[in-house]
Amino acid sequence: MIDATIETFAGLIAQGHVLVDIWGPECRPCLALMPAVETLASTYGDRVRFVKVEAPENRKICRDLRVAGLPAYLTMRDGVEVERLTSNATTPGQIEEAILRLLSGAPAVGPPIPEHLRG
Repeated sequence: MIDATIETFAGLIAQGHVLVDIWGPECRPCLALMPAVETLASTYGDRVRFVKVEAPENRKICRDLRVAGLPAYLTMRDGVEVERLTSNATTPGQIEEAILRLLSGAPAVGPPIPEHLRG
């Protein structure tokens, strides 16, 4: 898992398959899911880049991506959002299903990523 900042985010999401984990240190569901996401990173890390964004430290990324609540998981392909999971009831199974849809070529359905976040 790679920690992203406003300076590194665009380069991390620009190419390939990416799961962006937007979390906060005060977010209990985020912390509860973290071990499962790390396991998914071990399982799929050869095909998907796992990027963590700590929300309080990266408010501009969250605002520009229109993230309103935590935890938030975004799957992306070549800098374009494919899917978004945003709920404190998100399960590890739902995150894995989103990863599998990403890898199977699911079409992008999310909002456009602002240009300055895409590099």
